[in-house]
Amino acid sequence: MMSRRTRWQNTALLPVIGGVLAVVGLAVLPLLAIDVPGVLPGPTYTPGTLQLLAYAMLIAALALGYRMMFGLAGLLSFGHALFFAAGAYGLGMTLEAFAPPEWPGDLIFVVSILVTLVGGLVLAMTVGALALRVTGISFAMVTLAFAQAGSVLIRRNPGGATGGDEGLSLDIEHVPSALVGVVNTRNLYWLALAVLVVVYLVVLWVERSRAGHVAAATRENELRVRVLGLRPFTVKLLVFVVASVLAVVVGMAYLLLQSGASPRIATADFTLTLLVIVVLGGVGYRWGAIVGGIVYTLLDQRLTAFAGSDAVAGLPAVLRVPLSEPLFILGTLFVLVVLFLPGGIAGLPQRIRSGRVRHPLEAEEATDA
Repeated sequence: MMSRRTRWQNTALLPVIGGVLAVVGLAVLPLLAIDVPGVLPGPTYTPGTLQLLAYAMLIAALALGYRMMFGLAGLLSFGHALFFAAGAYGLGMTLEAFAPPEWPGDLIFVVSILVTLVGGLVLAMTVGALALRVTGISFAMVTLAFAQAGSVLIRRNPGGATGGDEGLSLDIEHVPSALVGVVNTRNLYWLALAVLVVVYLVVLWVERSRAGHVAAATRENELRVRVLGLRPFTVKLLVFVVASVLAVVVGMAYLLLQSGASPRIATADFTLTLLVIVVLGGVGYRWGAIVGGIVYTLLDQRLTAFAGSDAVAGLPAVLRVPLSEPLFILGTLFVLVVLFLPGGIAGLPQRIRSGRVRHPLEAEEATDA
């Protein structure tokens, strides 16, 4: 008979095997001609579909980092979009400003990425060190204030650096040709997939590290952690900085994918969207943020097309008015998930197996018992 330890090892390997197969499947997707009417705008090898899927994966990566901060350390931030915008605008402005003529274009591109990363790290440490001096809703308000300041700065367009309300266009002169143009959308898709995998591995490493366990303990009872002689502030700052730097990385990939950036990505509304995505996917599950990010992005794109379709235009006013607003439909979906799926989309298999609605924390408590 198979021992209990062998069965546990085989069970633990299943998520790893499933994750590897999922990454391989996504990697070969641009080479296939899969058409999903009503979900994707065309076959999977077409540039429009690849750009939509790449954008969905970047949003999923951004939500995954936010979920680590919110779900692991219990830090409810309303300013996470600031670091996403710092990555996009930082790389765009650095490519334009930092371009010695004697340097080759590829070297300028690499140095610009490093400068943006260092700038994002300094920004994250500064904001985190100040915001983490308070807790709870006060912490959320401080992060919101920083995000609002960043949004105003972008719209003010100091020195013509950010482009103001018109946004910032990507300077393709110093970007590798393999990442420029519609014909290279496949490469940008693979870049987005690589970013998602890197973000997931970093989040997994942080959550399973000693600092991750201390952060989880701090979320539950910070006073007890202090009594044990540990430093909750340092651990929370570490989680905050890692999540913020990951957002900077995603922001740089977003700039390359979209060939520009708009002021919208720096607003508090964008951070609230991330919060909705995390709750929709399931706060208690790491891969829930990925599922939530992809589902939300696809719904947002397709519901916009559905709202302007002839089918909606021909409905009575009582149905046409709400159905013509994609945000109304997304909001309704979010309310239904919160009411009837408290564990999010990712928790649905667990509830089907258990035969009742169970929150992920209940499952953990039952396992510990």
